[in-house]
Amino acid sequence: MLEVKGKMWNANTTFENDVAAECIVIGVPSVTTNLSGFGCFINQHVEDAKSDGIHVVDRSFEGCNGFVNEGAEILYEYTCLSGRHSIIARNCTDSLSELLDWKTLSEKRLAKASLVPATPSISCPTTSHESDYSENSELDD
Repeated sequence: MLEVKGKMWNANTTFENDVAAECIVIGVPSVTTNLSGFGCFINQHVEDAKSDGIHVVDRSFEGCNGFVNEGAEILYEYTCLSGRHSIIARNCTDSLSELLDWKTLSEKRLAKASLVPATPSISCPTTSHESDYSENSELDD
């Protein structure tokens, strides 16, 4: 859990995904996990994420403490960079800023939304099996 402005957030919430993407867009290297939506997206679309400023920690067989320790180590190493190396790390994120820009992401989402079939106007039963309960029966018996 992470506390931000008095509110607790789970490490795998949309908040984490949005913050990581926003960090990259503005040139700040980021740390995430392969269990978050953002981490999965990066693993699918970016060949060498680490060189582009995103550290995707593999949590497939590791608990939360392992991620916290590895993430803290990555962040500590970043704080130890010289000014020149910090600028180089920041510039590495430029290659992903277009991929993670909200305009690009929203265009992709709209394109995928157009592939979703329209909702049928008449509801059809999903099975030919009759219900075990009548409309008036109580389910909480």
